Amino acid sequence: MKRQSVFNGKVAGFALAVVALACVIGFLKSESSGAAETRGSQGTSSSSTALQPVTSVDLSPSQLNSIKVQPVGTYWFPVEQEAVGNISLADDLSVDVFPNYQGKLIKALVELGDTVQKGQPLYTIDSPDLIQAESTLIGAAAQLELTAKELARAKALNGTNGISERELEQATFDQQTAEGVLKAARDSVRVFGKSDAEIDRIIASRKIDPVLVVLSPISGQVTVFNAPAGLFVQPGNQPAPYTVANLAVKWMLADVSESDVSLMRPGETVAVSVPAYPDRVFTGKISKVYENVDPNTHRETVRAEISDPKNELRPGMFANFVIRVHAPVKSIALPANGVVRESDGSMTAWVTTDRRQFVQRVIETGLRADGQVQILAGLQQGELAVTDGAVFLSNMLQAPPSD
Repeated sequence: MKRQSVFNGKVAGFALAVVALACVIGFLKSESSGAAETRGSQGTSSSSTALQPVTSVDLSPSQLNSIKVQPVGTYWFPVEQEAVGNISLADDLSVDVFPNYQGKLIKALVELGDTVQKGQPLYTIDSPDLIQAESTLIGAAAQLELTAKELARAKALNGTNGISERELEQATFDQQTAEGVLKAARDSVRVFGKSDAEIDRIIASRKIDPVLVVLSPISGQVTVFNAPAGLFVQPGNQPAPYTVANLAVKWMLADVSESDVSLMRPGETVAVSVPAYPDRVFTGKISKVYENVDPNTHRETVRAEISDPKNELRPGMFANFVIRVHAPVKSIALPANGVVRESDGSMTAWVTTDRRQFVQRVIETGLRADGQVQILAGLQQGELAVTDGAVFLSNMLQAPPSD
């Protein structure tokens, strides 16, 4: 009986041990299952993040006719700087034409806008200084004629005891002095623009010609006219009766940010465009970079000389100039019609692998030239991209869904 009790106790203990082991195994399985579920949930979340849906559109064969697709290529972009300014006459090629002597204006010989050549008469004045110079000329000519006669008479009487040697020497001296005075008088009249033939005519006729002809000092065009008859004019006294300018060269004066001045160097070639001729480009060179900085705008003035052989540019015209400041840069590029600026300001392009489904991609752009846009990021060379009609694809995204 005692052995039976001991046996039953052992059996009961064994059963309890089995139950405890089963509980431990069940707990471990539960923990393992929970960990597996947690790992599975995390894996699904990561996969969902990596495979977020992309913006794409599928085109039908007829819609493909609205776009062009080409491999992404490269382009040599010029590195240029732009500035705006105004056209001006070239001050060093524009001359105010004053007379050398004061006088009353008699007649204007050319009009505003006329083209003149260097040495061409512009206007005439009645000059009292010229009258005085011509009077001196006539008197000097008469004195020379008188002394020449005295010398001839002295030579004729010399040796006949009719005149002394001293008197002959005096006559010779007087004649030589008169020649010098006449020469100086001729030079004085010549300063007024009179030719030798005109001077000879004045001497021969003993008649004063008070008309002083003022000539153009350069070839060009009359840009200022202020020469009414009777106007009293003096050297350097504004306003000038005429201003003549060489219009084959113009100035463009542009205000450049002080941070860009270091890029502007005299001699650099510039390309200039004006609204009046939108399809034309005028060429020139930077001739001067002024040193003064405007303290309010922090800009400096840059002057460029522009070739204008047909005189098409007008003073005061608004103009834009472009200067190449660095060697061209080779970069990935896309035609401008393949780039779209979205409503949020981002730049996008469309790429494809099968020419049927097109994916929108955000890109970074840089330089623009000749209809090409530099792509700094977002595209790779050789990728198939839309080069014309990108706006068509972007509009398809914004179109409301059809019923």
